[in-house]
Amino acid sequence: TNSSDLRPSFFILASIPGLEAAHFWMAMLLCFMYVVAVTGNCAVLFIVKTEPSLHAPMYFFLCMLAAIDLALSTSTVPRVLSFYWFDTREIGFGACLVQMFLIHTLSAIESTVLLAMAVDRYVAICHPLRHAAILTNAATAKIGLVAMARGVVFFLPLPLLLLPLPFCDSRLLSHSFCLHQDVMNLACASTTANVVYGLTAILLVMGLDTILICLSYILILKAVLRLASWKERLKVFSTCVAHICVVLAFYVPLIGLSVVHRFGKGLAPLVHVTMGNVYILVPAVLNPIIYGVRTKQIQRRILNLMHIHNN
Repeated sequence: TNSSDLRPSFFILASIPGLEAAHFWMAMLLCFMYVVAVTGNCAVLFIVKTEPSLHAPMYFFLCMLAAIDLALSTSTVPRVLSFYWFDTREIGFGACLVQMFLIHTLSAIESTVLLAMAVDRYVAICHPLRHAAILTNAATAKIGLVAMARGVVFFLPLPLLLLPLPFCDSRLLSHSFCLHQDVMNLACASTTANVVYGLTAILLVMGLDTILICLSYILILKAVLRLASWKERLKVFSTCVAHICVVLAFYVPLIGLSVVHRFGKGLAPLVHVTMGNVYILVPAVLNPIIYGVRTKQIQRRILNLMHIHNN
């Protein structure tokens, strides 16, 4: 039998057994978080664009993060909301693969941008006199293009590797959106190539980025400890606090979701669905809040906008 004959026309998104009656209120919570994410990230893009003092590599990278978070949340949350509010549990096979590609590719791009931000902090602290020469606006734009190309090259094969596979009778996913591991587990043929390539891509992108980010902060910490006073050390290291929080907001849900997929087959469906939603929405919600709290220029611009609006 041709594998295309065993290809499902759709998959079924996961609900939470016993909590179907609470879907409306769960959707309201997700909708609120989505609105906060969209508003916060759009505000970051607008403020950086209109504030000349923020036209620097660190804030251009922040704009890249905001754009990625907008794209990632928009590619998933509206579909999840339609499922919770209107019980449209079916998602077409092609639409599922496209959504999967967007989720994994955008996550890889975000990981690369976080690494670039760590390098920016390293150069600014350890080689301040060379910072302007190394991280020019042109170099920042090139890094953004490399991040996009890296994500596409590494994660485009994931949906393509699923196309030849035949699928069994089960079409039920364990999340409210499509992930490679989730769809792959429904195949009724050997998925060794998918497992090996997926793991390799994750290690060469997110895994390598994590190591390099940690290395950057080890070098930063060494440079900070060479400073004479604790006051100077805290002042310099405080410029990294926002980035460290953003890194944790991205990697902790990512690692948690990976652990659930690898070792949590016996866990309740609530855990899978919750971890998936946390992975998609929490970074998008927290990133603009973190930088809004930690960046005086952004705070000042927000207060000015609020003052103008009130007048």
